Amino acid sequence: MPLLSIIEVPDPILRAPSAPVERVDDELQRLIADMFETMYKAPGIGLAAVQVAVPRRLLVIDLQEPEPVGEGEEPGEPVKRPHVFINPEVLHRSDARKSYNEGCLSIPEQYAEIERPDTIRLSWTDADGRAQEGEFAGLMSVCLQHEVDHLNGVLFIDYLSRLKRDMIVKKVVKARRERDGAAVL
Repeated sequence: MPLLSIIEVPDPILRAPSAPVERVDDELQRLIADMFETMYKAPGIGLAAVQVAVPRRLLVIDLQEPEPVGEGEEPGEPVKRPHVFINPEVLHRSDARKSYNEGCLSIPEQYAEIERPDTIRLSWTDADGRAQEGEFAGLMSVCLQHEVDHLNGVLFIDYLSRLKRDMIVKKVVKARRERDGAAVL
């Protein structure tokens, strides 16, 4: 079971924009550590603070990419490469777009093809309080956009038709009721 509780749709906290992080201190470091533990146990590859009921502009990502190997060898075990983004802001989005099959810890067991810009340029503060800026592509770009959307009160299902979005939310609510032992009518 995850260390922190992950909030699920349709909880309204997921729709509220997150406030900036004011300072990098011991309390924030504990939250970051707890978020990583929660994300790994869930399991997931990204988690925004608002998903654990902390509406602050903080997110963690770990794509857990396989260890590089030589040509013709089998991929190695996934390696943890944790990334912390405090007060992230997307500075630029490429015109080139790419579709990915996205899921979300706040919308369990539901997935959809979502088209997003293929690359982004981002500014953020790292876990040591240093200002950073960088360009990201591929899965890291998708994950960053997905998690920054959370900080702005946007969910990946918002990119779907209203009908599909409503169906997904109903499935999550029904599954939660069944999981929690409540009668489903």
